[in-house]
Amino acid sequence: MEEIRLNKYLSDAGVCSRREADRLIESGQVLVNGVPAVMGMKIDGTEEVVCRGVEVSGKKKERKILLAVNKPRGIVCTTSDKDRAENIVDFLHYPVRIYPIGRLDKDSSGLILMTNDGEIVNKILRGSNYHEKEYVVRVNQPLTGEFLDRMRSGVEILDTVTRPCKVEKTGGYTFRITLTQGLNRQIRRMCDALGYRVVSLKRVRIMNIRLGDLASGAYREITGEEKKELERLLGDSDSRPGGRERRPQRSEEQVETGKGKRIWRTRSNGSES
Repeated sequence: MEEIRLNKYLSDAGVCSRREADRLIESGQVLVNGVPAVMGMKIDGTEEVVCRGVEVSGKKKERKILLAVNKPRGIVCTTSDKDRAENIVDFLHYPVRIYPIGRLDKDSSGLILMTNDGEIVNKILRGSNYHEKEYVVRVNQPLTGEFLDRMRSGVEILDTVTRPCKVEKTGGYTFRITLTQGLNRQIRRMCDALGYRVVSLKRVRIMNIRLGDLASGAYREITGEEKKELERLLGDSDSRPGGRERRPQRSEEQVETGKGKRIWRTRSNGSES
């Protein structure tokens, strides 16, 4: 067998995504022939690989699973127990080993995809692929035109300026927002920066996959035309692991903030609503 990176081996075996595999390796939870693995190591498939105490087979799953799940509030999307909250894998108790594609924070609800296919994870998560994710949000005070315009045009958070995005007012305190990036707690941080506090946040769409009327805590398998359309949309997507966004080009510019920092900001192309 040709040598492959250990993180890809674990991903292909359906254990976790490559990014999660790197975290497990770094934390000493992966052994190769009884010895703790190291970042970036390669194996040829003849080794004994143990992840979190369970031996891993290098054979790919015969059938790839992709689920749409309506995550309730209070459930976390990581295996860390720092919040002492139930994680989505244990909550779902699915008979095949699957893991979430990305995260939805503990206080948020709505659509999250779960799979045993590491390749699709990387294609969906990578910020440079510009895949859409749509949310419905309620805040703690009446919306103003200035707030909506600033959300659309970009807000300075986490030493960067968010990409221009679609924002639609749906009520006095509620709006829909469509993002093409996934910064940590992005919508909450954007609102905080503008003096608003998020009261509730629900994700209702990832690319062509919609939450619809799926009950809280329930799931459905993505199949048929819906899956074919997703595969079509992912056809030209970069599948390299890591999810880091590319260095901005063409439609982005470097600007200087009031703090003396130079950051990358996306220019609006006029297509955002």
